[in-house]
Amino acid sequence: MRVNRREFVKNTVTASLGLAASGLAATERKSEAKRDKDLIWGNLLHLSYNMWEDRPEPKREERYYRPFLRFDENLWNDLLKKMAASGLNMVVIDLGDGVEYKSHPEIAVKNAWSVPKLKSELKKIRDLGLEPIPKLNFSTAHDTWLGEYAQRVSTEKYYSVCRDLLSEVVEIFDQPRLFHLGMDEETHEHQRYYSISIVRQFEIWWHDLYFLIDVLKSHNVRPWMWSDYLWRHRSAFFAKMPKTVLQSNWYYGIKFKDKEENDKKYVTSYNDLDDHGYDQIPTGSNWSHPENFGMMVEYCRKYIHTEHLLGFLQTPWKPTLEKFREHHYQAIEQVKKARKKYKYGVKGLMTWLF
Repeated sequence: MRVNRREFVKNTVTASLGLAASGLAATERKSEAKRDKDLIWGNLLHLSYNMWEDRPEPKREERYYRPFLRFDENLWNDLLKKMAASGLNMVVIDLGDGVEYKSHPEIAVKNAWSVPKLKSELKKIRDLGLEPIPKLNFSTAHDTWLGEYAQRVSTEKYYSVCRDLLSEVVEIFDQPRLFHLGMDEETHEHQRYYSISIVRQFEIWWHDLYFLIDVLKSHNVRPWMWSDYLWRHRSAFFAKMPKTVLQSNWYYGIKFKDKEENDKKYVTSYNDLDDHGYDQIPTGSNWSHPENFGMMVEYCRKYIHTEHLLGFLQTPWKPTLEKFREHHYQAIEQVKKARKKYKYGVKGLMTWLF
């Protein structure tokens, strides 16, 4: 039977494209599988909860400073197991004054963990398949844990203490790949109930941030921070913030929708960071809305390029105490649900080919 030359070429090209599409799709699936495997699904837990000053805020009494460790070890163990069983792979630990640092034991509260105790807990965490990441918040709105040094900000003694603590924690954690520096909410408004309000502005804020970054850089550890400085200082942020600093924009509301219709500067900061090429771990919380985390994941999956989306972080913002067990459990369940729903998909491949 005579075959029309045009039909032969068409059929051959179509078959070749089909094979190419199949091969590309398989490659894409492998790439997606690796990305999904490497994606961070983290949760923040507090060893210390002394980030606020010693004057209780209305309706937020749990933020009141305590000179002793507020921590339930049974709950801690249960939460770690639940995180591992739920598919989470990272726990960010807010250490604060909950450790008897060898370099500065004067910071520790009563019943703080010894360094050997912390190291044994880190081994337990890793054995569960979770990656432990340290957090020390150096924002002046959240540094009550620093004790007397919280009132000596930007002095030579302050820099010496910060360097000592960062270096010691890096050693305790066996050089973690990330270190969370906090640096959020350093405004007068956030310190309106404090007896002493300290707010760094302009060049001194950047000087101190660069100092902390450089200390971690000397240990080959990547700095990680909250991104809300961007909300109030957009031009300065994009002009001065190094791309090496991992960003966590956070939003705990439910007004997402799309880029044109959302909670403006809070939500669009996810987009702005992506547009400027910053790596991100977007952050949500069940602090005010149980729906937030899933909605945040869905929004960021849609708008953040995969090469800059390192994962997601949940932040319950409650002490690790038995009275908050259900709140912590719900936070983990929300991550589990969002993780199960999450998938990349092949975007536009068949359209591009045909």
